[in-house]
Amino acid sequence: MWKPAGGAPAPRAAAVAAAVVCLLLTGTLVAPVGHPISGDPPEPPAAAAASGKVFSAYFKKLTRERRAVQVPPRRSSTPQPVEHLTPSDLFIAVKSTQRFHRERLELLLDTWISRSASQTYVFSDGEDEQLRKRMGDHLINTNCSATHSRQALSCKMALEYDTFISSGKKWFCHVDDDNYLNVGALLRLLSRHSHTQDVYIGRPSLERPIEATENPGTPETVASSTHLCGLGSDPHGLTRVGAQTQVRFWFATGGAGFCLSRGLALKMKPWASGGVFMETAERISLPDDCTVGYIVNALLGASLIRSPFFHSHLENLGVVSDVHSQVTLSYGTADNRRNTVNLRGPFSTQDDPTRFRSVHCLLYPDTHWCPP
Repeated sequence: MWKPAGGAPAPRAAAVAAAVVCLLLTGTLVAPVGHPISGDPPEPPAAAAASGKVFSAYFKKLTRERRAVQVPPRRSSTPQPVEHLTPSDLFIAVKSTQRFHRERLELLLDTWISRSASQTYVFSDGEDEQLRKRMGDHLINTNCSATHSRQALSCKMALEYDTFISSGKKWFCHVDDDNYLNVGALLRLLSRHSHTQDVYIGRPSLERPIEATENPGTPETVASSTHLCGLGSDPHGLTRVGAQTQVRFWFATGGAGFCLSRGLALKMKPWASGGVFMETAERISLPDDCTVGYIVNALLGASLIRSPFFHSHLENLGVVSDVHSQVTLSYGTADNRRNTVNLRGPFSTQDDPTRFRSVHCLLYPDTHWCPP
């Protein structure tokens, strides 16, 4: 029988080879133990040394591979920014009314607006000399009605929209006069999106789309609406005039604040610019924030990006935690029931019933009126 020139492999070398095979197949370290089988010649020292080196090399390799599997590379849980933003990229609109100038606006001016005055515009319904001295041309008298009606609210939103378009800013953000806006958190959130894309971000007040009825409009209006909503415009190009249409869409509640990218806002022009926003609101008989959602979601087909970092007085604010991460906060004092963030701050609830001053000192402890 033919044999290799070197003779048969030594029994211990064969055992090592078998262990290596087991190691490769199962990842389990297998080492032969005990004495050689009786009658087998002892393995030469040189062969034993070579076998030990092979065994040691595979052991080191296995150890390295297991470490690589057991300690995966760390991944950041925070999404990387899409574009770098600064406060100057923001257009912040605050909706107010004259009767709340002292009660609400002065608190905002003392807190978050004091850090973002050049980006913030207050849209109200009456002239105020005292407020004008503090804000200059950033106080905009809309001459809209002071009532809390659909028409009055839409009147202010129409002017907010037109003023933003004229500003050339990248982002439009709307808040109410009972909101605290954390501009730092807002910039971090918006930097994850491109202002040239269709971005509509906020918090819905409902867990389902709102339903509305489109009132009869012009032939062109009805045709474009039914087509863009996917509601079955006539395949022959005929329009449906005088027929009401049911629509369903998502909207971000204005009471928690919301933001629109410039790219999306420009697409809204046919239904929003030059005062047309009020006509669009009348078409569905809903107020300003619903109308924004109608234009964005129903007419343009863009989606609402839900964010848990926007808050209104409609929710239980006492459970909100990690104030540093929240974009907006609010408060409620209806029926003698206080609804605020639960924050231990430098001011008592008597001195700071909204907790906005305590929030501000937490975010900006260097503010001159914050206790040391």
